[in-house]
Amino acid sequence: MLRSILFWLHLSAGVIAGALILVMSVTGVLLTYEKQMMHWADLRQVEAVNAPVSKHLPADSLVRLAELANPTAHATSIAFRHDPSEPALVSFGRGGMLYLHPASGKVLGRGDTATRAFFSGATAWHRWLAGEGPNRTRGKAVNDAANLLFLVLVLSGMVLWLPRTWTWVRVRAVLWFRTGLSPKARDFNWHNVLGIWSALPLIAIVASGAVIGYPWAGDLVYRVVGESPPPRTPPGPPPGERATIAKTAAPVAGSLSGMISAALPLMPDWKVVTAQIPAAGATTASVTLDRGNGGQPQLRATVQFAVATGAIAKYQPFDSLSTGRQARSVLRFAHTGEVLGTTGQTVAGLASLASVILVITGISLALRRAARAYDRRRAPASAPALDPSTV
Repeated sequence: MLRSILFWLHLSAGVIAGALILVMSVTGVLLTYEKQMMHWADLRQVEAVNAPVSKHLPADSLVRLAELANPTAHATSIAFRHDPSEPALVSFGRGGMLYLHPASGKVLGRGDTATRAFFSGATAWHRWLAGEGPNRTRGKAVNDAANLLFLVLVLSGMVLWLPRTWTWVRVRAVLWFRTGLSPKARDFNWHNVLGIWSALPLIAIVASGAVIGYPWAGDLVYRVVGESPPPRTPPGPPPGERATIAKTAAPVAGSLSGMISAALPLMPDWKVVTAQIPAAGATTASVTLDRGNGGQPQLRATVQFAVATGAIAKYQPFDSLSTGRQARSVLRFAHTGEVLGTTGQTVAGLASLASVILVITGISLALRRAARAYDRRRAPASAPALDPSTV
């Protein structure tokens, strides 16, 4: 009885959400290596720095030069990579970005806008079905609901995969691909094999997607570890953080360059440093140090500065965060696999590709079942046997 209930639950969830899950899975595959591909594409579209740079222009000067080259927008951040042959990157929020030569300040280009537009479109389909305006909210709600049904599919599928009789022959039949099968048997075999091998990565991807999509799921992460969820619009830093005040905090030059210079010694093996440009009237500014791939919060730290004095106000490495904050940060990037580096991204991409085939084979099996049920209903009743006495 339980297996029958799970089967119909599995089938119903697949029929209801199959098309939406297919869209999320296909776009998930396309977005697998988004950061690496965007960086590669950008550098192909801008002038090369050519020679390693030993001394940069002050960050404030680079920002001013970028704003002169892009006068319609205000700069929001500036980033440097540890590689001395990499350009500086000034971002303008929705106003785009500019790459600058770190030593001369020459504008090298805007990056690959076509590739950026492609990934932006894929992200829009993945998150809210590419809706605009009010339709974006509706699309997001539909996709979030489909994601929950996807979790139901994965969990119920794991149970349904279990053979009724545990023998090696039966287990092998659903554990690896078989050849020489009919189309129906092939779909069933692929559905079982890909389903069980991708189950654990898909649980991580789909469950973390629910945490991203639903506030109640994000709050649940904190409650599971015994913490109170942070307020929706905190007046200051979110609660649950044990900020570490730098013992060597001392006034530095009240400039982006001074803040970056003061932050770098806190993470000697940094790969990327990003300084947020404070808005008018802001009392604090932050510098982020990253020694990972951009999607590994455990390898990132934030340094907050007092704008008025340029003094370090707070140093927040990952291990200074509460357990709830750590878990929430990790789950955000578990969805893309980035939290485990390139290996994690690859696993997430392969799991997304497997889910594409799972949807296709699942719908195929459901259509075959529906066709058989239809044929049975239309089949004529068998003719009654003749009574020999009437012949």
